[in-house]
Amino acid sequence: MKGRPSIIVLIVVACFLAVGGYAAYFDWSRRQGLPEGLLLANGRIEGDRVTVAGKFAGRIQTLLVHEGDWVEAGQPIVTLDDTQIRARVDQARKGLAAYEARIQATATTLGVLKQEVPLSIEMAEADLTRAAGALQKAQAAEAQTERDAKRFGKLAAKGVVEARRSEEADLAWEAARSDLISAKASLTQARKKSADARLGWERIAAKEDELKALRAQRDQAEAALAEADSVLADLTITAPSGGMVTHRIVNLGEVVQAGSPLYELVDLDSLYLKVYVPEIQIGKLRLDLPARIYTDAFPDRPFPARVRYIASNAEFTPKEVQTPDERVKLVFAVKLYLDENPEHRLAPGIPADAVIRWDPETPWTEPRW
Repeated sequence: MKGRPSIIVLIVVACFLAVGGYAAYFDWSRRQGLPEGLLLANGRIEGDRVTVAGKFAGRIQTLLVHEGDWVEAGQPIVTLDDTQIRARVDQARKGLAAYEARIQATATTLGVLKQEVPLSIEMAEADLTRAAGALQKAQAAEAQTERDAKRFGKLAAKGVVEARRSEEADLAWEAARSDLISAKASLTQARKKSADARLGWERIAAKEDELKALRAQRDQAEAALAEADSVLADLTITAPSGGMVTHRIVNLGEVVQAGSPLYELVDLDSLYLKVYVPEIQIGKLRLDLPARIYTDAFPDRPFPARVRYIASNAEFTPKEVQTPDERVKLVFAVKLYLDENPEHRLAPGIPADAVIRWDPETPWTEPRW
């Protein structure tokens, strides 16, 4: 018997909550002023925000846009001080020019060598052939004069010929021996010249290797110049996408770090109305439902939209809601993305009403409060 009052109390509380919920739903539906199948919500237009930041640290040199300005993708909006990087670019460009000059000179030398070496080898081979022939003649002359000197020496000893004749033969032999020595030396020198001439092919190969090394260094210099040019270009910061400047974060002359935010942009071609739908109505919504957005600025022109986001968790009504009793209700955040924004007439911050059609058979009706 003691448990019955508790059960009765629970039943009474449940009935009260059910009646209260139905009354709240009825009151909310009545204030909607729309037929069943349409749902009314309001909020403020927002947009996907883009934070603009630079890749490198530096001092702000110029600020090219202001809050409220519309920018196109790729439009310069900030420049950083580029004095030092311009010096690097100039140095890299001069280094590249120096390598180009050395490459040109080396290529010219290589071309000359390729013409000279075959001629030098040909001339050296001819000299070697002449030296070899001269040596043969000197050897033959030396052998002949040796025989003559020995024969005349014997004849002079026997008194057959005069001693003077023997002396002349000895002198001729001596001269022939000197010529032979000279011919041998000439042949040795001709052989060295021939070998040196043949080394020309190796000099050509070495010059070709030098040319390859210079070209590799030239490529490195080009890469260094390209990198410096890239850094210089990145010191002019451009808008990553088209949109409206909503917030300027830095001031002129300020030193910023790499990646520091500079501006905030909102893409006016990707606006949405963020509304809050009561928990008792959220079950009627699903993604891709059509909606129409109404603003005070354009009261006679609804803007088509679609349900693109429905929060998975409920929250208490935000403080922007005017009446205190509505602030304590559980609601779900819903984003209605506009199909278009002709002439960029709508902008973030504009309050708007939305009619969401969850029943396709229900005709559109303008909101009434």
